[in-house]
Amino acid sequence: MFSPADAPKLPSVSVRPSEVEEGSSVTLTCSSDANPAAQYTWYKEDRTPLHGAGGTYNFPSISSEDEGIYYCECENQFGRINSSSLSLNVQYAPKLPSVSVRPSEVEEGSSVTLTCSSDANPAAQYTWYKDGYKRPSEDSQLFFSSIQSSDSGQYYCSAENKLGKWSASSFIDVKCLTVIAQVSTEDPKQNEGVSLSWDSKKGGYSKLLFGA
Repeated sequence: MFSPADAPKLPSVSVRPSEVEEGSSVTLTCSSDANPAAQYTWYKEDRTPLHGAGGTYNFPSISSEDEGIYYCECENQFGRINSSSLSLNVQYAPKLPSVSVRPSEVEEGSSVTLTCSSDANPAAQYTWYKDGYKRPSEDSQLFFSSIQSSDSGQYYCSAENKLGKWSASSFIDVKCLTVIAQVSTEDPKQNEGVSLSWDSKKGGYSKLLFGA
């Protein structure tokens, strides 16, 4: 039976597999009813055309950089039409986390926040550790309202999702404030006195004699 010539109809588009993970092979497929058969071209966000065979385009090993909005163009001598857009969501394990400390100079008694960040899809879950023990934290942040010298040490942040896990660390050195406690006494017989000063940084006393 003779089929009349016709411009391409609105194309249908699909992606396989439906859940896309970084490193996997992924195929985009576009199809349209047309006579004569349409020529297909894939585009990513109006950029350079992606040419495949018969309406398909394959990523042998897809990366997170391939994530974006795609559409296909169908054309024959009687017309041209674009498909609806297709959102390609590439899932990947967390990248190496970065750890920041604010403020950078940590003094005893001050408020301190450690922040861990990692690029991941789906978003990473964060866990903080010190000396092998889990520390209570608010997701990516570990907060000290009044940090103490005993809090000095190596802190580890773990970023994890269903595809993988990465860890990073930062050393916190809490600077002790200098506290001076002074005690004085006088000997009326000798008409002189002694002053003792305790220096918390030096961890000892200094002696000062005074008299008439």
